[in-house]
Amino acid sequence: MARKLTIRDIARLAGVSKSTVSRVLNTKQDVDPATRERVLRVIEEQTFVLDMSAAKLAGGRSRLIGSLVPSLAWPLMSEIMRGISDVVAQSPYELLLYSITKNQVHEEQQQVISRILHSNLASGLLAVFPGPATPYLTELYEKGFPVVIIDDRGEPTSVPWVSADNRVGAYAATRYLLQMGHRRIAYIQGPVEYRASQARYQGYCDALQEAGLAIDPTLIQQGDFTPTSGCAPAEIFLSMADRPTAIFAGNDQMAYDVLTVAHKHGLRIPRDLSLVGFDDIPPSAYLSPPLTTVQQPFYQMGKQAAELLLSLLDVSSSSALNTLSKSLSIRLVTDLVVRDSCSPPRTVKGY
Repeated sequence: MARKLTIRDIARLAGVSKSTVSRVLNTKQDVDPATRERVLRVIEEQTFVLDMSAAKLAGGRSRLIGSLVPSLAWPLMSEIMRGISDVVAQSPYELLLYSITKNQVHEEQQQVISRILHSNLASGLLAVFPGPATPYLTELYEKGFPVVIIDDRGEPTSVPWVSADNRVGAYAATRYLLQMGHRRIAYIQGPVEYRASQARYQGYCDALQEAGLAIDPTLIQQGDFTPTSGCAPAEIFLSMADRPTAIFAGNDQMAYDVLTVAHKHGLRIPRDLSLVGFDDIPPSAYLSPPLTTVQQPFYQMGKQAAELLLSLLDVSSSSALNTLSKSLSIRLVTDLVVRDSCSPPRTVKGY
């Protein structure tokens, strides 16, 4: 029978801190190789079993759900995780977090996931923005391991997923500007490999085409959803002789960059330039002026993804799992939150 040890016990036997053991278990790269080897040797020799994973559900299944997350510093992560946690707290499962980042190469992300599976700690996985790990998660799912993706990106996948309706949200934002009278509406796009980014761009195009306006490639610039990535596109737009009267940024953080660049150019928002973002992360309501933006239902995304995974865990066979999953792609409604960063356009000739 496996000896039940805690992380504290492993740390003591290996002569390291508990945080070091945790980092080894999560395959973090900043652990000295010799230290990593020592910890892994202790784990192997002692037949390590985590306290929580030692408790099994009926049928011998682990009572842990793994959650693969990007940086918890992302402004949207707190609401997603709150939704997940509220559901898991009402279930017989516990939640175990693992971090995968876009800076990790595909092989490193795959190693993290493999580690979770080989340790038998998790009965299923919630993957938040998994990025290049999506194909591997798809392979796992199609072999019968329960997986749910939150706001997936990249190649289409058979894995059940929950996302916001990015296309409709971007359409509503662009249409709002058109109804105000704007015709030169610039767009700062997110990374083209993100399905969310592709959908938002399509929503922007839908609204322009509905209004009888051609898509002007000079009014479309590339960002990457990260802070400061909207600065260069904003500089290009605001340096034009016939500059746009409105800018729709693909997310709020890039919209903040537009505010900074507009201030540098001596432009006042919304008097000289209207601005719309996407996400409605907490700081957006407290900017000067408060930002008009598309609100994503982050809490509901986490909540419904967790509920979906729990329903998959109740399915006993992989064939039933695949049959059930065919209808499990959920797009949640977005809302346009109107604040003070938009107004009807003024003439810009002579600027």
